[in-house]
Amino acid sequence: MDHFESVVLEYLRADRALFVNSQCCIQLNSGANPDTSGPHWYCDAVAVNLREQQAFLCEITYANPPNSLFKRLAGWEADWPLLRTALERDSGVPVSWALTPWIFVPEHLAPRVEKFISNLTLHSMPKPRITHLERVMPWQYKSWDRGLEFQT
Repeated sequence: MDHFESVVLEYLRADRALFVNSQCCIQLNSGANPDTSGPHWYCDAVAVNLREQQAFLCEITYANPPNSLFKRLAGWEADWPLLRTALERDSGVPVSWALTPWIFVPEHLAPRVEKFISNLTLHSMPKPRITHLERVMPWQYKSWDRGLEFQT
């Protein structure tokens, strides 16, 4: 985990209905060892919102250019149905719940990320939600109950 991920994890946890699993292994094929079972990713965080009955695949980057994020999003789009099955099988995320990628990037990189997303086919994967890293600073929200404040 890089040092900024912890800031985003605290932001996510400040919503009392949101539960977070950091560095969550998403393994497409069932197996005892993800290194031998086939494609898998370590997602920065999987966040489950009990209030809204939805889950988020959270990725955090300030890399410029954000090429690893682009590769991750393209991979998720290509394997979205298998990814959904894996989260249901291994993490118990109900298939009836919405599942959305949630990207955290600096504001100056957001247009580049949005352009990349607009070029994805998005056959299965929903359009990712983007939040600027500047919005997750601890002084931007109530740490004891972030609740439903404005999130972009």
